[in-house]
Amino acid sequence: MHYGFIGLGNLGGHLAASLLGAGFKVTVHDKDRAAANRLVERGATWANNPGSLGGQCDAVLTCLPSPKVSELVLGQILQTMQPGATWIEMSTLGRDEILRLAAVAAEKGVRTMELPVTGGVHLAAQGKITMLAGGDKDLFELHRPALEAMGDKIFHMGPLGSASVIKVITNMLAFIHLVADGEALMLAKRGGLDLGQAWAAIKASSGSSFVHETEGQLILNGSYNVAFTMDLALKDLGFAMDFGREFDVPLDLAGLTAQTFVRGRAAYGGNAQSTQIVKLLEDAVGTDLRAPGFPARLE
Repeated sequence: MHYGFIGLGNLGGHLAASLLGAGFKVTVHDKDRAAANRLVERGATWANNPGSLGGQCDAVLTCLPSPKVSELVLGQILQTMQPGATWIEMSTLGRDEILRLAAVAAEKGVRTMELPVTGGVHLAAQGKITMLAGGDKDLFELHRPALEAMGDKIFHMGPLGSASVIKVITNMLAFIHLVADGEALMLAKRGGLDLGQAWAAIKASSGSSFVHETEGQLILNGSYNVAFTMDLALKDLGFAMDFGREFDVPLDLAGLTAQTFVRGRAAYGGNAQSTQIVKLLEDAVGTDLRAPGFPARLE
């Protein structure tokens, strides 16, 4: 199976590397040639543009920053993809968007599987990220070996659109947990506790979360370097709020969290790390959350 991969940023670069490491033939493209060169050095083939890539591959994976970019790139690869090929969309899109774009692909005889991932860039680097697939079951089984090369927890959520819903749900929870973790750590700091010990105690308690155990360390280090931006967080929270209205589910906590991220973006910019949302609280009370011994990046 020959895979194309477009979008070799913080996440996509690791995922494409995992495919190469598992022995798949991989052709790559990114607007940043330097990001692609690291993979070419490991055996990938470079394509000058998405169109030339699409015509070479049995399946094309895209891992892109926004629905607008996904639609643009899809239009380019569909010019050359062969009928029966697969588009595997790993970007976080809304359910309606993936269904609409899949219909466009179907007009060209190209099948679609959505494959958003969750767990963080550090797990992608280890080949241990969680993969959330949506689409026809036979298509999922066809590409299962590639999915197993990139991740170790793989879920077929159901028909196309299902993975978009669960991905938005998991991200919504992560952002709520992030804001809550900042408040918890600040209570510990202002209460006179050793922050390192407080972090460890929370980790071992019923109040722990994946976010506390991972992004909490980056907060205590002060790097905040989670490789995920305020803009991306607000995009995902917007999807969550849309689902809340559509499914008639009040999302009080998600709504408050979205408002907090709006303030965070206003304060630090859309390209600031999403974990810097905790800095709003640090700045508001004039107290930082630094503690020794915590990493600047998750490995």
